[in-house]
Amino acid sequence: MRILFYERTIEKTLRSISASFPVLLLTGPRQVGKTTLLNKMAESEPSGNRKAVSLDSPTVRALARNDPGLFLQRYSPPVLIDEIQYVPELFDYIKVYADANKICGDFWLTGSQTFHMMKRVTESLAGRVGVARMLGLSNGEILGKHFPAFAVEPPELIRRVNEIPAMDLRALFARIFKGSMPRLYENASVDRGEYFESYLETYISRDIKDLSQVGDELSFLNFIGIVAARTATNVNYGVLANEAGISARTAKQWLSILVSSGLAALIPPFSNNALKRVIKSPRMYFLDTGLCSYVTRWSSPEVLERGAMDGAFFETWVVSEIYKSYINNGKRPPLYFYRDEDRKKIDIIISMNGTVNPVEIKKGAAPKDAVKNFSVLKPIEKEPREEDVFSGTAHLKTNIGTGAVICMPPDIMPIDSKNWYIPAWII
Repeated sequence: MRILFYERTIEKTLRSISASFPVLLLTGPRQVGKTTLLNKMAESEPSGNRKAVSLDSPTVRALARNDPGLFLQRYSPPVLIDEIQYVPELFDYIKVYADANKICGDFWLTGSQTFHMMKRVTESLAGRVGVARMLGLSNGEILGKHFPAFAVEPPELIRRVNEIPAMDLRALFARIFKGSMPRLYENASVDRGEYFESYLETYISRDIKDLSQVGDELSFLNFIGIVAARTATNVNYGVLANEAGISARTAKQWLSILVSSGLAALIPPFSNNALKRVIKSPRMYFLDTGLCSYVTRWSSPEVLERGAMDGAFFETWVVSEIYKSYINNGKRPPLYFYRDEDRKKIDIIISMNGTVNPVEIKKGAAPKDAVKNFSVLKPIEKEPREEDVFSGTAHLKTNIGTGAVICMPPDIMPIDSKNWYIPAWII
């Protein structure tokens, strides 16, 4: 069986980090292809002598833990160390080595568990390490395309329409149902259900059981399903706690674990002093729609597309694609959402360089009145009042840029002079 390899957009960012820092740390969920990508990059290095070692091996892990100095003699740089979170004690020794030699790209590290690891990184390797995140395959990567981070720029999006084959709703939901894990695309013989069951078992047994915040693995697995069933909703820790039979404090801790390990993302609310009655709770999304559909027990793409969660899954997939587009280009996603006490909402607000772009996400082909709530942002364009400036409560004047409705039209089309319909499959 031929195994495919998908080129990753983030490779350019990783090469830049390796050329700028002694240590490159690539984090992200399990099985998104971190080690595969770094091994491919190592093969193309001019020297060709980068060693690779995994701390997943108990024998190797014991050596690294018991005698870190001897470990670094045996696996001297340039080296790729996989699953570094198992032996965080190595960070201090890597720091000493990096300070003594000052060679960029000496250490390539991967880690799939960030909750404990990142504290040690910031303490030991500050100024010496470049950190990047990696998620599952984007739709563009699956199609062999590598685009810049998503922005509502009609000329760029029109160019994409001419480069990407159109997807109808059936094909798109097949993509949503399958998800973004490389293994499911690289090897056609892998059974989706067996894969995700094994994935959850590995995630729970290796990444979760050692955490003091999780005392009951079965309860935590149930909590994952509850979060998945509430993807594309505002976070309510009380509701999550009641459904899971845990305290609100525990629900908050457990959701932070899902976010830290890359399975979920929290989109913060957009804030500006000019906007009143804004709901402050973040909005949560599962980042892999395949895993999300598996734990919520949808049996096929067709059933999912016709089911009660079709809109939530469509929104989740779109948001995850936009989110990945920034991560894959080495950028922090500048994403927010808006919802007020009058139940007016905007699904995504992209805020960069003093301009906001409102984005609504709808499953239909040309949804009516989809941009009607964009007007709630008008107060942010007004000049602040003089009395507010002196009192220190002035809002920050912000421009409102091009708006978008991401949906399922056959082509990118204008709605009016300032807003566009954008096909979901070109993100």
